[in-house]
Amino acid sequence: MDETLGRHVNARFERLAQRVRDELAAAGLPVVAPGLDDELAVGAAVRVSSWSQHFGEDPEVLVSWHTSPRLRSKAAADLRQYGEPTPAVVLGGEVHRAMSAAVVAILTAAGFTVRGSGNDYAPFDVLVVAGPDFRTPPVWSGSAQGPHRTEGEPAK
Repeated sequence: MDETLGRHVNARFERLAQRVRDELAAAGLPVVAPGLDDELAVGAAVRVSSWSQHFGEDPEVLVSWHTSPRLRSKAAADLRQYGEPTPAVVLGGEVHRAMSAAVVAILTAAGFTVRGSGNDYAPFDVLVVAGPDFRTPPVWSGSAQGPHRTEGEPAK
């Protein structure tokens, strides 16, 4: 792939990732700032993964949920110490399951096409396949228009 095309493709996916961050923030979810150290991250982490480019495919936009560092630390320590699920491990898993479903619902309602990542090592990650047309403003923006009516049709 030539370098110019690569920059263009990556810029397109970065724009998509930013639109995902904006939509999740508009819905009231905490969004991890790009570049923030994972140990400090809490909330929806949106990233462009270039791993698939090793196989000749486009980059991917992925959304992961980060529980609090305290819960992550406790769950990891419990797994190391006990080797089986403890209440902290179960809670962490349920939080990831619930937040993955919430991210899917929010992004779908905002016009994105999403699905599970299919990654056995990150089963709750959400893959953003496509987004709404970038020329269409988000519904929460000041420039978004309400429902379209034909002339003479009363407002609802």
